[in-house]
Amino acid sequence: MKTAIVFATKHGCTENCSETLANELNTGAELINLETAKEIDLNQYDLVILGGSIHAGMINKTIKKFIDKNLNQLLEKKLGLFLCCMEEGEKAQEQFNNAYPEKLRNIAKANGFFGGAFDFEKMNFIERAIIKKIANIEESFSKINIQSIKTFASEISK
Repeated sequence: MKTAIVFATKHGCTENCSETLANELNTGAELINLETAKEIDLNQYDLVILGGSIHAGMINKTIKKFIDKNLNQLLEKKLGLFLCCMEEGEKAQEQFNNAYPEKLRNIAKANGFFGGAFDFEKMNFIERAIIKKIANIEESFSKINIQSIKTFASEISK
């Protein structure tokens, strides 16, 4: 089964989680960063995993545009969806529901919440200032959940 992990990342958290997921799947999954990929032919993949991150309460615009453009093709694939966000519980579920269309959520074989990270070295001055004020965090911080990535890999592999 040929697998694509299609993701969009702003500061690298979703890319790191995608790489960890690919290693857990151990199937030679192809990583496709929407920020750098040109054309993507979804016809060559049996399994498509979509991953995005939340910034200011919304999923990355690049992944949103990709979903809108490819919705019908995605509906015909074995599909997995994951989200990188700092929220947990109901708030994370709400962000997930807002990020991915209901049609995709209903057919997904696995859904994952992989946690998130604030990487101050990759943020501009304004982003750092906002994070410091809103999240009350003064330095880079990660709460990526490796166990969640492993569980997702196990579920999608069934």
